[in-house]
Amino acid sequence: MSRGPRGPNEKLGTLLALAGISNAGLARRVNDLGAQRGLTLRYDKTSVARWVSKGMVPQGAAPHLIAAAIGNKLGRPVPLHEIGLADSDPAPEVGLAFPRDVREAVRSATDLYRLDLTGRRDFLAGSFAVTAYATPASRWLITPADGSVERHEADSSALRVGHADVGKLREAAEDARRWDSKYGGGDWRSGMVPECLRVEAAPLLLGSYSDEVGRSLFGATAELTRLAGWMAFDTGQQEAAQRYYIQALRLARAAADVPLGGYVLASMSLQATYRGFADEGVDLAQAAVERNRGLATARTMSFFRLVEARAQAKAGDAAASAAALASAEMWLERSRDGDQDPAWLDFYSYDRLAADAAECYRDLGSPREARRFTEQALARPTEEFVRSHGLRLVVSAVAELESGNLDAACAAGVRAVEVAGRISSARTTEYVKDLLHRLEPYGHEPRVIELRERARPLLAAPA
Repeated sequence: MSRGPRGPNEKLGTLLALAGISNAGLARRVNDLGAQRGLTLRYDKTSVARWVSKGMVPQGAAPHLIAAAIGNKLGRPVPLHEIGLADSDPAPEVGLAFPRDVREAVRSATDLYRLDLTGRRDFLAGSFAVTAYATPASRWLITPADGSVERHEADSSALRVGHADVGKLREAAEDARRWDSKYGGGDWRSGMVPECLRVEAAPLLLGSYSDEVGRSLFGATAELTRLAGWMAFDTGQQEAAQRYYIQALRLARAAADVPLGGYVLASMSLQATYRGFADEGVDLAQAAVERNRGLATARTMSFFRLVEARAQAKAGDAAASAAALASAEMWLERSRDGDQDPAWLDFYSYDRLAADAAECYRDLGSPREARRFTEQALARPTEEFVRSHGLRLVVSAVAELESGNLDAACAAGVRAVEVAGRISSARTTEYVKDLLHRLEPYGHEPRVIELRERARPLLAAPA
């Protein structure tokens, strides 16, 4: 449905021309973006002509999808007011700000939490643009810790926050991390993280607290916000993930927790690399490394260098990737059991290093090395990290295929599909799709046909 004509929408027409998108092309892009979000849209070139020439306004998520389609082509965020559709969105920039002032930072984060849980997740369907990370990253690098965050509200109804309140948030984050690793970001309980941010964390942020309690509160909330971003990333909601990550970085700055800020930057780096912006992924990972020298534990530094290696490999720089991997291994060897590593790094071990090293060599086209590291990564499968196990199986299948071992590739693929069917992770499904695409030249082989049939229910499931 669309609202009635308002006169020609010259802004939309101008930006379509600038982006070089035809009416039919825009309709197709909007339908495809909608399908990725579980929406069935049937716009065509006539629909777009009505939007432009008559100023008709499509309903629901469509305005945001239009902005996303144009933004993806232009390579930058496109707010709705730029295409003449701002009146359909009360806050198109929510979650993208990185305020200098702490009180404004609280408002920015709580605005995101509030809008995300009011049945309007479609408003987060804007365009992912890696350039939106530029200002947050630079401001964090310049000032990674705020001054006093003490807050005293005159309103008698404001909560007085204590360490016990913060402890509940940290416990929620720990539970969410375990659940996400075992069942994927799209599992029904993953929705409890945004709910916790809205119902539990937001009132605390808006309450009264000392500087000491405030630092701890901001740190716990930053962890939860990063987790919300990670789960959105895993389920293919890249725009929502980006906004959560930006707010998580700002909260980490208020917490004066530089390693946590680096962890958020590493998450941004992984997303940028996954989305095809490897150079920016390198920058973000290196920012985490450089700011944390002398501050983070050896294990934390190892993880940051590993994330850099992933980005360098995706950028095609084999030497830089190998150097980052060697550094990651060196830092991990320096780590000791007695080190006070942050709780959010519990997942990181030699298994994870080997798994990511395998992906680096897959991206660099070195199947022998990819196989070697995948064998190490799969040596100890665990029910604790089910999604990771599934991803590793796919990487193993690709390495076997590129080594000429079709039987082994299909066998690993079958196991990967079985694991992927037990979790809710769009990212894992994308890995399986990539494997099937690589197997297309062997589509007549019975083993490939069997694998494709086994994967059919997984690929047919709604995103």
